[in-house]
Formats: sequence, structure tokens, C-alpha cells
Amino acid sequence: MSLDIILKIILGFIISFLITIYLVPLIIDVAFRLKILDNPDGNLKNHKKPTPYLGGLAVYVGFITSLSLVFPFENSLFLFILGSTLLLFVGLIDDLIAMKPYQKFFGQMVATFCFLKAGLHLKENFFSYYPNIIISFFWILSVINALNLVDVMDGLAATLAICASFTFLIITIIFKIYSVAIMLAAFIGSMLGFFIFNKPDAKIYLGDAGSLFIGGILATIPFMIPWGSYNYYGYLTPIIILLIPLLEVGTLILVRSYKRIPFYKGSPDHFCIYLQNNGFSKLEILIYVSILSAALFLISVPFSLNLLSIFVVIPVFICLLILWYSMFFFKK
Repeated sequence: MSLDIILKIILGFIISFLITIYLVPLIIDVAFRLKILDNPDGNLKNHKKPTPYLGGLAVYVGFITSLSLVFPFENSLFLFILGSTLLLFVGLIDDLIAMKPYQKFFGQMVATFCFLKAGLHLKENFFSYYPNIIISFFWILSVINALNLVDVMDGLAATLAICASFTFLIITIIFKIYSVAIMLAAFIGSMLGFFIFNKPDAKIYLGDAGSLFIGGILATIPFMIPWGSYNYYGYLTPIIILLIPLLEVGTLILVRSYKRIPFYKGSPDHFCIYLQNNGFSKLEILIYVSILSAALFLISVPFSLNLLSIFVVIPVFICLLILWYSMFFFKK
């Protein structure tokens, strides 16, 4: 890796981090003035006092500004940015006027089509073009909504996004995909700058604008990496990296279906709410998901390099699933 690339990765991180920590206090002030606040309701929203939305706007501006300064220009980047921006605005509208679920989902679909048009889709040879597109379409929507659903506790979505992005960053550096590494460094910088204000007790929330935006980033980054370069099953790596938010959305669908609640309706069935109700602090939950994310890092990186066989990964994967679901029996 050349010195120029190293400097761009470092600069991408520093610029986005500094811009985000500069913008967040300003956005907090604006949100209070305009009363764009998440008010406690005694049900799902149990925070102590009204807390500003719009944190995602600071993450977006920090990320985009950093990219514009250090990222090499590419035509396909336009559609990637367009799709990400659409997700931000769909979420922003929902934060301000509470869209109906089908309206919000339609906006996500439009953004997903932008990503697909940019060439951000599965390209595995054992599937033909259209099955690749269909699988990619559902993957993108699933990850977007997964990040939106886990954003129910101070610092949780930000922690998961930082951990997953760091894993992707290490893999892109190993694979020598330096343009994507620069992008990921900028994204991590903006997320880390936001986390400073979002950690317990949060001074600001991502809002739907932020959670949809970071979901779109994490959903599409895997399509920028040639997973088959080292491992025939390498395309499974993003599932390992994003296992926690994917498990959350899968569990919520199952639980809400069992309770005969539409999966898009809010309910106190999130794993973090369950753990809080059983005596776990927010900090302990963040440490727990960070440890799980570290385990996923230790599996996904060698697996992507074909240093771990899929026949080793599958039983480890099952053990992680057992560990995940066992937490629903934890009590303090």
C-alpha cells in the first residue's frame, strides 16, 4: 500500500470525524429550536427526556464532505450517493411527519433501484443475472431495515455500524481495494464522531434518516468487494459480518408474527429492551454486542481469505446463534 493511499485513508477518517463532531452540537441546537425531538412515551421510548433527532444528518454531511475531498472520482459513485441521499431524505421525512409504512418502503425501493443501477449487486457466476439482481434487491432492503430496527437504544446502531465497517475496512485493505477502504474510513470517522454524542445517555439520536442511511451504506459495501477472489463461498462473508442486525430483524419478524403483530409495527421485543428489562445496563449491552462483533471479525476475515473452511465456520456459526438466543434467558 502506497503512502498516498495511507494518507487518504487517514485523512478520510479525520475529516469526517472532525466535521461530524463539529456539526452535532449545532444540529442539537437546531432540533431543540424546531422541536424535532423524540419524546418519551412510557412504552417503547423510555429515555429520560426529549432527545433531538437529526443525528443522521451530521453523519451524512461528514461522510459526503470527506468523500468529496479524498475519494477518487468515479461515475458509478453518483448513483451510490444518490441512493444513499434518497434513504436519508425518506428517513428525514418520516422523522418530521411520520410516513405510513408503505410510503417509507416505497422510498427504500427507489433507493435500492439506484444502487442496483450503479452495479451494486451480486455477481456470482453460479447464479444468472436476474437471480443475482433479485437476491441483491432483497439483501439491500433487509439490511436497510435491520439497521433501522436495531436503532432503539443509545449507541447500539452506531456501535454495530462501526464494528461491521471496521471489518469491511480490514478486508478491503487486504484485498487491495483502496478506493472502498477510503470510503469506509470516512464512514467510520463520521459514525465515531456521532457516537461520542449518542453513547449512553444519548444527547442526540440518528433518527430514521440516519438509520436508513447507514443501513444503505452497509448493504451496498459488500457489492464493492470481489468475495470470490480467495474463497468460492466468500459471498457469505457479509452475512457473518452483519449477523447481529440480521438476527434482530429475523427474530422480530418471528416474534411479531407469533403475536399476530405486523412486523413493521413497533413492539418491545427487541433484544436490547429485553436485556434492559432484565437488569442489564445500556453500557453492558454495548459491550456484549461489541464482543460478539469481535468474534464475527475473527471468523469473517480468515474465512474471506479461505483460511477457514466453510465446514469450520458452520459449527462456529451455530454456536454464535445459540449464544445469541441464550441471552433471552439471561437475568440479573
